[in-house]
Amino acid sequence: MVKRAAPKPRRRPAATPHQHEAGRCLGILRELSDFIDDELPNDICLQIRRHLGDCPHCEEFVASLRQTVSLCRGNPAPALSANERALMREKILNAARSR
Repeated sequence: MVKRAAPKPRRRPAATPHQHEAGRCLGILRELSDFIDDELPNDICLQIRRHLGDCPHCEEFVASLRQTVSLCRGNPAPALSANERALMREKILNAARSR
């Protein structure tokens, strides 16, 4: 009896080649927050879904981002005192000025 090699999983062929080099991933990343919050028009969501299907790096990033958003929503930030808020604001402004 001859053993056959297990067939390799087949990915669906991309309609267009992956455009990582052309900066397409960066454009997708800029839209992800609105995409995850379902605040984009359907045509843009479709473009993002197609890209995610062709780009495992972006797909992995979206999964991680969704998990982070879920964790943040489930664990609200602790309440800060007025002094803590003022100190945080000062640190943020100082960091922004130093750039």
